[in-house]
Amino acid sequence: MKYLREKAKGEHACLALSMVDMRVKRQDKKSKDQNQKSSTSFVPEQAYRPGQDPAVDAWYTAFFIENHLDYYAYPAHVSSPEQVRFMVYTEENERYYPCSDRMFRTIMRREKSSFLTERYEEALNKIVALVEHQIEDAWEKDYLKALIKTKYQHETRDGIMIPSRLEKRLLNIYLNRTQIEDPYLCEKAQRNMRASRVLKSEAFNNALDHVDDSVILSSPVSLEQIKARVDYLKLRRLFSLSVESAVWEDDMSRYTAEDYLRLFSRSMTGDGIERLWRFIEVRKGKDASHVVQPKKILWLANEAGEFMVDLAIVRYLSRLGHKIIIAFKEGPLFTKVDFYDAQQDENLSGGLEGALLIDEKSLEKNELVNILKSDRNIMAVSDGTRENMNLLLASTTFARVFREVDGVISKGPEQRRRFFDTHFRFTQDIYSIAKDENGLVSIWYRARHPAVIKFSHKDLENKAQAIILKMEAAKSKGMTVIFYSGIIGSIPGKETMAKKIMSTYVQFLKEQFASTFIINPPEYFEPGMDADDLMFMWEIVQRSGLIDIWRFQTYDDIVKAFQIMKTKVPPEWVGKDATFSTGCTKEMKIALEVQKAHPEMQIIGPSQERFLRRRDYGIGKMYDRRLDEICML
Repeated sequence: MKYLREKAKGEHACLALSMVDMRVKRQDKKSKDQNQKSSTSFVPEQAYRPGQDPAVDAWYTAFFIENHLDYYAYPAHVSSPEQVRFMVYTEENERYYPCSDRMFRTIMRREKSSFLTERYEEALNKIVALVEHQIEDAWEKDYLKALIKTKYQHETRDGIMIPSRLEKRLLNIYLNRTQIEDPYLCEKAQRNMRASRVLKSEAFNNALDHVDDSVILSSPVSLEQIKARVDYLKLRRLFSLSVESAVWEDDMSRYTAEDYLRLFSRSMTGDGIERLWRFIEVRKGKDASHVVQPKKILWLANEAGEFMVDLAIVRYLSRLGHKIIIAFKEGPLFTKVDFYDAQQDENLSGGLEGALLIDEKSLEKNELVNILKSDRNIMAVSDGTRENMNLLLASTTFARVFREVDGVISKGPEQRRRFFDTHFRFTQDIYSIAKDENGLVSIWYRARHPAVIKFSHKDLENKAQAIILKMEAAKSKGMTVIFYSGIIGSIPGKETMAKKIMSTYVQFLKEQFASTFIINPPEYFEPGMDADDLMFMWEIVQRSGLIDIWRFQTYDDIVKAFQIMKTKVPPEWVGKDATFSTGCTKEMKIALEVQKAHPEMQIIGPSQERFLRRRDYGIGKMYDRRLDEICML
């Protein structure tokens, strides 16, 4: 690491930041009274809504920009509002922030409070301790500490930085300067090894399989109920073990079966205990049954070592028939388990043998549904971040998984804070498992927002089959089946007019044609459906082989619709046709494939060569993702 000494000569500009800070502080002092006055417009007890005070709005916008969490400033790194809504139910004019409400209120009120200062100092001390522990050369150690503290002073000067974002920036300085890819790689491997030894030990397995007659045979039961009670006991014991840090931090080789049984017998606390058992379909009472309705579960992994126990739980749940998608960190984050560990750590990768590791960051809905419908019961993805939990930076694949599953199980106190110390509600039920202040297993539950509308792939398949039945009934009567494809969402903000144009023109066709059954997509649209849902549903219909004529919208169709409405064609509709639509572009590809299997099907509309412009939807949007880039230029 001697190269650091040479590089330091070019880093004096960084140290000059302190002089800049002094000048800025003098300027800040002049406007201090004005800032304090404007901050009083913020009402901390209510969710913040822009539009009440320009100064507060400016500080609010700066909060997202300075934390690098503003989509419009950093579109390549921050999730779009539509993608965020796959996970967080936000009210009108509300923006999600990845910190507790208390932290957000403190920053918005511009308080130099002890609460914020302590969190900042915790982040600083964590990185300085890392330098002290891993850097041996005295000069390099002093240089790194000085550089990190300089950056710390700069980032915390205004009190606008979220402590977790500060921690990430300081850690990145350390990683970039030392070129150490993962400072905790060896420690994580040791944690996994210790936990693996515990799980393989005779004492632990004897305790895990211990038969408690008072629970199993206290009353006449069926063999099926006995099996269900065994499932309950084993999972309860594994949940107890999963929060016991000694499993991965200490040597437990001297533990006996009785020691483990004492650990297993500790109480569980929290309002989510019974809800969790119901969710995973495990019962302990006389009504216990081994008939399980399989669930799709998103498991948010936490610490290395801890996850080895989690993996034992995941494998047990998979044997019950559930599908579990494990979300790891994208890369190194202290002792958190990450996607690289899942592939390279001997103990962890061995435990994941047979699981499907998905490294694609932008899976489309159809691709994800096909994976979820496969015979793999355990899958793993990266959440796309190197933070404890930041849904604003999550990958598209993670967002789609979050939206598609039946519930989320989160591990550890850091993730719990992000899901529970906030007024935001989410699109899925959240079950949080962590150790409480008394060392007991604490299980919390947070219901998804009641206004969330969710269409599972099974729901969409059923809707598609209902349309197919109508098509079959029409053909049995000798009717010609026509599918009409046109622009719905490809002109942002004009979805209502697009549906009106299509419906007006389809009605015109119905009046002109005898004995025809024309499918008008807007008639089947339901609130809550996005482009992913619609394309998934319609593809099932389109590949049914029941379409006689597939008609794609032309500009003449649009002109005729406005003539019928006795309105001039608005400028945004001039020259438009199906080739402008992302959905129609995808549907033309499907139509050509269907025509190969059913040559008698006719395709009417613009020539296929013109369907080149619109390729991919932005997640949660009904228009091509490139339109966002054009609009931001």
